This record gives sequence, structure tokens and C-alpha cells, in this order.
Amino acid sequence: MGKKKVVKQTEEQILKEKEVIDTVRAAKMAIKTEKKIESCRLYINASYNNTMITIADKDGNILGWSSAGSIGFSGPKKSTPFAASKVAEMINEKIRQFNPATIEIIVKGIGSGRDAAIRSIAGGGFNISSIKDMTSVPHNGPRPKKVRRV
Repeated sequence: MGKKKVVKQTEEQILKEKEVIDTVRAAKMAIKTEKKIESCRLYINASYNNTMITIADKDGNILGWSSAGSIGFSGPKKSTPFAASKVAEMINEKIRQFNPATIEIIVKGIGSGRDAAIRSIAGGGFNISSIKDMTSVPHNGPRPKKVRRV
């Protein structure tokens, strides 16, 4: 291969590119702020290992999510109530962009972060219409082991 040609742009070309980029960014920001939702659902999944919160509209379209692992907690710290409250604070900031009138909270799982996440979201000043617990309960479980014969 031969030498590569380096193209130098003039100041006018650089300014034009910056203007185009700025207008595209402004259009994207306008789209994000224009999106208003009358009500949304918050799904809190609190397991033994992590706490995940997802925002969805009434149709089920995901608007945003956060988890203790994505914030920076690692190992056994992800499943603590403190980590769950920090996740809820991140979600509160994302919800404020959409400015919903009411919020439905659906909780699933048996982790220790359930209550802390609900309290942090309620402390954000949103109008919570309902809180549902959708934790699955085993009906019978697997078959027990045979009796040991010696």
C-alpha cells in the first residue's frame, strides 16, 4: 500500500460540520423532552443477587432501566437495601423526563431491596396509584428423594 493522503479541512468546513452536529443534537434532545406519558409502570425485580428496576409505559414499551450492577455495586453489595435505594434514585431521575401523572409499581422477588426501592420511589414525590406483589410461589416443588436403604 502507498502513503495515505491526509485531507485538511478549512475552518469554514469545520464550522459547518459543527452546526450540523449541534442541530442534530438539539433535535434529539427535543424529542426526548417532548415525550410525555400520563401513566407508567415500574417493575422492581429484587433477587438474592441483584435489584433491577425497569420503567415501561402502559403498552409495555421500555422507557428506561437500571440495576445495582450497572451503577457500580459488585458482589454481595448488589443485593443490599442501600444499593436498591441508589437504583431507585437513578430511576427517579429518568422518570422526571417523562413527567407521568400516575405510577404503578409491580414488585417481584424476595430480595432485601424491595422495601428500600419502594420507599425511595415514593420519596421522589410521584403519585403512586398501586403497588402489586407478583412474586411467584411454588405450588408443590420437585419430587423428594427416595428413602435411603442401608
